[in-house]
Amino acid sequence: MNRVELSTGVIEYSDSGGPGPVVVLVPGLAMNGSVWRKVVADLGGSYRCVVPTLPLGGHREPMRPDADLSPRSIGLLVAELLDALDLHDVTLVGNDSGLFLFAAAERPERIGRLVITPCEAFENFPPGLPGKNLWYAAKLPGGVWVLVGILRLRPLRRLPMAFGWMSRRPVPREVLDGWLAPLLGKRAVRRDLVKYLRAAKRKDLLPAMEGLRGFPRPALAVWAEQDKIMPPEHARRFAELLPNARVVMVADSYTLIPEDQPTELAAHIRDFVNAASEPTPA
Repeated sequence: MNRVELSTGVIEYSDSGGPGPVVVLVPGLAMNGSVWRKVVADLGGSYRCVVPTLPLGGHREPMRPDADLSPRSIGLLVAELLDALDLHDVTLVGNDSGLFLFAAAERPERIGRLVITPCEAFENFPPGLPGKNLWYAAKLPGGVWVLVGILRLRPLRRLPMAFGWMSRRPVPREVLDGWLAPLLGKRAVRRDLVKYLRAAKRKDLLPAMEGLRGFPRPALAVWAEQDKIMPPEHARRFAELLPNARVVMVADSYTLIPEDQPTELAAHIRDFVNAASEPTPA
């Protein structure tokens, strides 16, 4: 695992080192980069797949105590990462968390293409039952610790209020254990997540949505037809919002398309990158 120092602290990331165009894949809340493992296995030999873990609970290294962990600040860490690694003409891909959209809306100069898979967007923030459940828990002293502690019991992880509506098929035990280990084992990681959740407001994503109207480069929304948390009609709204966007709907999947349909998702990303592989001006 690689490490880079950003404004909030150390961020870990993996890098497949492939020879082709750069694809940056951003995971979501209480997850790490392993959510993209199947997509990277498909693409990583031909493309340079860079997968950071943002400070959203799945991170292993706590952020500095004074770090700004508001939604916009965390989203702009993606742009900081691109600067720090000197990445250009990046295909930026996000899932579950919509915070990566701040980078596309406000700092698009290093982004050549945008792939939006089911994620927080528009008024759906915090999203669905799992998101709201965690958001409300953060308002209570010790609430996140109690909620996360319940997830030590593996059968409860498939409840709708936990990960049950995130993927149609259970995430492998060892992968989910890895996602939850920092929250279960490190008080400072829980502190970071609580700080983010308490900073988050219902309308926080709306400026990013408005900013995307000016995103001039190709965009692709790959959405799950049966998603229970991220409304499928949001794919259409992105197509209306972004001037150069198209939509692909995926069957037999919930929010975590990288888990449910990784081969199909990798194929869509590959086709999209290849069709628009010429560098675009900043």
